[in-house]
Amino acid sequence: MNLKSDLVLENTHSAIDQVKRFLLALQDNICHTLEMADGKGHFMEDCWQREQGGGGRSRVLKDGAVFEQGGVNFSHVFGEAMPASATASRPELAGRSFQAMGVSLVIHPRNPYVPTSHANVRFFIAEKEGETPIWWFGGGFDLTPFYPYKEDVQHWHDVARKLCAPFGEQVYSEYKKWCDDYFYLKHRNETRGVGGLFFDDLNQWGFEKSFAFMQAVGNGYLDAYVPIVERRKGQNYGEQEREFQLYRRGRYVEFNLVYDRGTLFGLQTGGRTESILMSMPPLARWEYNYQPREGSAEAKLAEWLQPTDW
Repeated sequence: MNLKSDLVLENTHSAIDQVKRFLLALQDNICHTLEMADGKGHFMEDCWQREQGGGGRSRVLKDGAVFEQGGVNFSHVFGEAMPASATASRPELAGRSFQAMGVSLVIHPRNPYVPTSHANVRFFIAEKEGETPIWWFGGGFDLTPFYPYKEDVQHWHDVARKLCAPFGEQVYSEYKKWCDDYFYLKHRNETRGVGGLFFDDLNQWGFEKSFAFMQAVGNGYLDAYVPIVERRKGQNYGEQEREFQLYRRGRYVEFNLVYDRGTLFGLQTGGRTESILMSMPPLARWEYNYQPREGSAEAKLAEWLQPTDW
């Protein structure tokens, strides 16, 4: 999708303030709701400043009853030049100052029957004196189960489909496909999970509608995820399921370190490394030439890891 550079913000400062207020409130709401679902763990807050401009507040929950580790981060960073990861595909951004803000989260449950989840919503604006600001929204959410249940995956996509519906008939199908394509491990020939939504460079609807969609995605994450957590968190599991979970977490790490643009952007902009890499699971493992037993639940996961019309 190409950015439109002729979309004028009537008040740049007001737009930035609106988005920032929403993102801070979203972080609060997600943390509170996940603490309630966990029943034991609490998010610890770590505020930080970026030397080149901006900062954020990182919140991490560790050793909860349900969530082994999870992070819900807010950041607002700015600088005089966009990093190479941004200007390589968008040369029109070169030479512009920028502001980037967003909420990003990854939740790693303890129980292998509860899927890992990820969500992110963000806003960028790049400015240059005498020229129209270039701005856009991005984000999405995706689900990574180890032992998938069809009702869970359908619920996840039903929430995504419904939140997209007011914005256009093709929005869900377009952003679902973008998610399938983006969260794909080419070296493994599989998707990272069962997908969801992914969008970027969104400004063609104008600020108000684009912002409304970003809000719908951010708020929709809890509607999509918490019912699955409640449904699965009490299921019994053993050492076999736990070992498989840790093995599959290795694929999550592979994607984040090899392909993820957000990780690269954060590192190239001098972001806080601990906050950027909070997406990594607390434990993971790799096993040479692992082959699940034919017909086992572990072997059946492969059937779920290709783009599917849910």
